[in-house]
Amino acid sequence: MLYSSLLKPIFFRMDPEKAHHLVIDGLSAGGKLPGLNGLMHAMYGVAESPELATELFGLKFPHPVGLAAGLDKNGKATDGFSSIGLGFAEVGTVTPKGQAGNELPRLFRLPPDEALINRMGFNNDGTAAMAERLSKRRIHRIPIAVNIGKNKVTPNEQAHEDYRTCIRDLYTYGDFFVVNISSPNTPDLRDLQHGEELRNLLGAVMEEMGAQAAKSGKRAKPVLVKIAPDMTDEQLELTVATIMTSGVSGIIATNTTLSREGLRHPSAGEAGGLSGKPLRDRSTEVVRAVYRQTGGQLPIIGSGGIFTARDAYDKIRAGASLVEIYTALIYKGPGLLRELTDGLMQCLRQDGYRNISEAVGADHR
Repeated sequence: MLYSSLLKPIFFRMDPEKAHHLVIDGLSAGGKLPGLNGLMHAMYGVAESPELATELFGLKFPHPVGLAAGLDKNGKATDGFSSIGLGFAEVGTVTPKGQAGNELPRLFRLPPDEALINRMGFNNDGTAAMAERLSKRRIHRIPIAVNIGKNKVTPNEQAHEDYRTCIRDLYTYGDFFVVNISSPNTPDLRDLQHGEELRNLLGAVMEEMGAQAAKSGKRAKPVLVKIAPDMTDEQLELTVATIMTSGVSGIIATNTTLSREGLRHPSAGEAGGLSGKPLRDRSTEVVRAVYRQTGGQLPIIGSGGIFTARDAYDKIRAGASLVEIYTALIYKGPGLLRELTDGLMQCLRQDGYRNISEAVGADHR
């Protein structure tokens, strides 16, 4: 109620990117005040439930609903995001060197469509700044993933070196890693999703993950690949086949879309990636296709258009072991986490499942 009645009207009168920075900087600063994270956890935290708890990649998740990359690009507010009821969170996308991203304006709300368009362009402070911030984390109640990318000026032939650098600089601080090769806002980045370029990139990533694991004396941390929703069926099949042979731990389906089908808002013509409700069905289709192709052997995180518990549950039944939100959090606020987790428990009970893991891929059985 606090968000929808007071905060959202204020934020939605502001420029979207200014509002974004206000929230992140506010969570970051507020998290340093004694007791504030505890207060947020009391207000918004989700009670632990054995029905929703799941273990994946050797990590424990209190429930399957996490935060997608893009909101906390620089790892400024991990303690705050760990206190509002999320089951895990991604930070980033981070690149080796800080970069300004694309020209302003580059973030647009589409309220009638419950959507966003962004063309941020991997604006971030770089790996050194993120490492410093993540080293100061005080709250470790949820897994934190680090989403990694390449700098805009790095040609695709050298992209693997940027991903290696991100892993080297941040390996200590992430619980798992996400290789972002599917943002539509860095020129030619999506070309890395296909063929020999993808094979070489993932080979370099896995080699670096192995090297860092050897240094730590522990088993390698999980690494996932985030894919786009805009591939043809044939492209998706080839991409997934390459990912399966690479040795990575899983797939995130999906990133934002270039499609503008069915949009009503005047900003629909803006360039960039579309997120929110219009992406819901397509991202679920991709989850379903990936699960079918992999026979459920490669874990999937479903991302795109989740606004209700039913949206989340549809992705889980289609094959997702975990799900992510982003746009819905902006439109509905942190109270959404309890709404989603309570609703998921109702869905499980209606279907007679004792744990969320039993519902994963149910539509295929």
